[in-house]
Amino acid sequence: MRVLRLLAVSWLFHVKQLSRSSFDCFLAICWPIFFATVAFFMFRAGGDPEALVYASLGAAVMGIWTATSVSAGSALQRERWHGTLELLVAAPTHFSLILLPLAFATSAIGVYCMATTFLWGRVLFGIEIPIEHPLLFAISIPATILSIGALGFLIAVGFARYRSAWALGSMTEYPVWLICGFLVPLTLLPDWVRPISWALAPTWGMRAIRESSTGGTPLPDVAMCLALGATYVGIGVVLTETVLRAARNKASLSLT
Repeated sequence: MRVLRLLAVSWLFHVKQLSRSSFDCFLAICWPIFFATVAFFMFRAGGDPEALVYASLGAAVMGIWTATSVSAGSALQRERWHGTLELLVAAPTHFSLILLPLAFATSAIGVYCMATTFLWGRVLFGIEIPIEHPLLFAISIPATILSIGALGFLIAVGFARYRSAWALGSMTEYPVWLICGFLVPLTLLPDWVRPISWALAPTWGMRAIRESSTGGTPLPDVAMCLALGATYVGIGVVLTETVLRAARNKASLSLT
């Protein structure tokens, strides 16, 4: 119970903090609108209404990933700037339990992106999202958000030792949404790319959302999405210990 309370309180704190950041709010609202507008114009040129729905769902999830990749990549760097990183590492609570709610908070902010994208497409382009399985659709969205947050946690830990962690996080933005099939079908990508996409949880989350929207069977995709997310968290916890041990040995935690 203590761990769950810690995660809940930390998550709420980081959501409030990110909601008051002009940069994160701009990233969560304006950036997805730009991506969605470009995608809508491109897909509308083909004259296929189903393609517009495909683009709308993909752009919405792409906004969640954009908000997560940049914020998670720069999470520890912000703590360094604030002078609190050493205090957080020295706290009795395991550092992964401090970092994990931050990653989930960044992906939760992505709900703004999804809502903005759907509203933008409906008002400006007249795109109606068909939801054949509302309950499964409601399950697929949080599963996707959680898995993207878990991947953001792994990125935050993996880039912890680098001064330019925010740039490395931004660098993962475009390859991931391309490989995961947010806007481009995986069948159009080279064969060697597909195994990489299968190892990324957003791929399965995106499939689950589309399947629940079009009347398919999204539950296997949801299960795969959550399983990969749990794997990312496990790897991230182990990697946290390795990174902190190396930082203590070399006295390079602050990287100042």
